[in-house]
Amino acid sequence: MSLFILTFVLLVIVAAAMAVGMMVKNKAMASSCGGLGAMGIEKACDCDDPCDRRKERMAKEQVWKDNQIL
Repeated sequence: MSLFILTFVLLVIVAAAMAVGMMVKNKAMASSCGGLGAMGIEKACDCDDPCDRRKERMAKEQVWKDNQIL
C-alpha cells in the first residue's frame, strides 16, 4: 500500500510540475499530429462557398498573417 501511495504522490508532483511549467512559459499547448493539414484537408468546412462569418474570419487570419513579423 505504501508503494501505491508513493507512486501516486510522485505522479501528482510530476503533473503539477508540468502544469507550472506551462503557466510559466505562458505558451499554448500544441499537438504533434498535424491535424487536418496532415491529411491534405485545408479547412474544416469543406464547402465551396463558405458562410459570411467564415469569410470574415478568413480575412482576419490573412491580415494577421500579412502583418506577422516572422
